[in-house]
Amino acid sequence: MTSLPASNTSEEQQLLTGCLAQDRQAQYQLYQRYKTAMFSCALRILGGDHDLAQDALQDAFVDVFRQLASFRQQSTLGAWIKTIVVRRALATLRREQRMEVYDPERHPEPLVPWHDQLTGQALEKAIDELPAGYRAVFCLIEVEGYLHREVAEMLGISEGTTKSQLFHAKRMLKIKLHHLYL
Repeated sequence: MTSLPASNTSEEQQLLTGCLAQDRQAQYQLYQRYKTAMFSCALRILGGDHDLAQDALQDAFVDVFRQLASFRQQSTLGAWIKTIVVRRALATLRREQRMEVYDPERHPEPLVPWHDQLTGQALEKAIDELPAGYRAVFCLIEVEGYLHREVAEMLGISEGTTKSQLFHAKRMLKIKLHHLYL
């Protein structure tokens, strides 16, 4: 899961109050507090495309400030913002028409031995190379910690489809990592 800034209830409440009063300084502080974690989340969903992730982040924070009055505090502010960022990143993905379909029949599934040389950077690169739909499901479930049910709702697909896409995403990662470390 993406680590979010620790929530200080009184500080967070002051930020909320300031943002609701249209205080630009409070809005800036809220943005500064969450921008890094939220950018990372959008970046993973958008396959490492920094420009698209930045656009999604900006659009998401516009949504955050417009919808802040509807925040019911049933979750942390960070979790609420993250939901908006995820939805905006997914909308960006759809807008860019990058939700391509992958045909698993065309690719074999080799066993991949674990290599000590595997780096986080190599794994990130392999994830970024997944088809957009697989990458979105993989990142939301395996990285961000959402449940299949939640991802299905966000993407407007069935829970079975999320399970299938996650399975195929993992299979593709095995293939990519296998080729990388042959």
